[in-house]
Amino acid sequence: MSGTAAEARRRDAARARRVLAPLALAQFICSFAGSNMNVMINDISDDLDTTVQGVQVAITIFLLVMAALMIPGGKLTDKWGRKRCLLAGLVVYGVGAVLSAAAPGLGVLILGNSILEGVGTALLIPPVYILTTLLFTDTASRARAFGAIMAMGGVGAAAGPLIGGLITSAISWRAAFVFQALVIVLIVVLSRGIDDPLPPDPARPFDTVGALLSAAGLVLLVTGILAVDDNGWLALALLLAGAAVLTAFLAWVRRREHAGREALLSTALFRDRTSNLGLLTQNTQWLILMGVSFTVAAYLQVVRGYDAIGTGVIFTAATLGILVTSLAAEKLARRHAQRTLVMAGFVVTVVGIAVLLTLVAWQPGAWAFAPGLLLIGSGLGVMLTPSVNVVQSCFPESRQGEISGLSRSVSNLGSSLGTAVAGTILVSGLSKGAYAVSMAALAVVGLGGLTAAALLPRTGGPAAAGADTATPPDASRQ
Repeated sequence: MSGTAAEARRRDAARARRVLAPLALAQFICSFAGSNMNVMINDISDDLDTTVQGVQVAITIFLLVMAALMIPGGKLTDKWGRKRCLLAGLVVYGVGAVLSAAAPGLGVLILGNSILEGVGTALLIPPVYILTTLLFTDTASRARAFGAIMAMGGVGAAAGPLIGGLITSAISWRAAFVFQALVIVLIVVLSRGIDDPLPPDPARPFDTVGALLSAAGLVLLVTGILAVDDNGWLALALLLAGAAVLTAFLAWVRRREHAGREALLSTALFRDRTSNLGLLTQNTQWLILMGVSFTVAAYLQVVRGYDAIGTGVIFTAATLGILVTSLAAEKLARRHAQRTLVMAGFVVTVVGIAVLLTLVAWQPGAWAFAPGLLLIGSGLGVMLTPSVNVVQSCFPESRQGEISGLSRSVSNLGSSLGTAVAGTILVSGLSKGAYAVSMAALAVVGLGGLTAAALLPRTGGPAAAGADTATPPDASRQ
């Protein structure tokens, strides 16, 4: 009997590993899409007769659409089912990639890349994290699974410039979107073996008003940041409007909850101090990653005159750092508390930014970028997985759809803010020291993330990691 049980467990483990491949690839391609355009700035600007700021807007809108729709996307997984949302997102994303490859102008590129790929990502990413949390329940396997997914996400973001640069230089920037479409087809094929561990609930209500309010508020906030460089008063008006709409969203959520109706986002998600701090560290990590990626890529191409492949090669150092440290997530989780890993990651990242600024100021060559980018990538790779695990593990199965959507929304909001804030500073004066100001601003953000990490509870050392990473029991399930 025990042999039969052991064999069943081995089959389940093998099935879970097969599921991990398409999930990790899905995170890779979405992160790749957020950064690969950074090395195509000049090529896209020339081909589509636009500007650096136009490309920045396209990149930011893509990240913003993801952030604005990730919470509704996570909520829809309960109603439609996780696998169905995953496949629907892949199809929408693939259509957007094909449309982007054929774009005759910036408007069509924004429709394909920024809108459709953004919507597709918002549908497919929450299932990735929900399925991972549900299928990998013990400390070691979950750390390994999240480590692989976050490694692929980090590598996608960091290697996006290199891969995009290679494709752009060898063929065309349009071929980079064809590459994305081909990867999507591969993920769809690999996803056939995925079984949804929880049945969908078609009768479950969906808070449409809440979804519209939350999306509108986030869009207004990031649009306000983008407008700072052009019109200060307009930017202020947009920021105030965004804050007002988000306040209305919170009031709407409370009203629905008091009436006994299901809201888009339960306020209970914000009552867990550990989760709130973990979300803040996630937001900060992706803000730094995408901010550094856009700032350095734009500086290299516009100021230093590097082409797409040259810019991508320089980013290899950051890719290597993220890959090595993310793949070591399981081993690091066994030896160190998650709080320690997140704090160490921020320290290394901030030091990396300081090294990058110092060496680039004194050395004119491309190699001056490598040490700083390697440290930044290593620091981010160390803390990406524990931050996600901290947040996901604070809630039971019944809350995984909501918290996954919130977690990914917060992370992608960080990505869009990183591109918007650093990019806005950078394009305001590329030849007037704006590069250093952008990087210094990111370092300050990193110090804020370090402060949030230091406030995480000190529980859960390496010997007791299971207490921190195991999914809490779900009292609502019979």
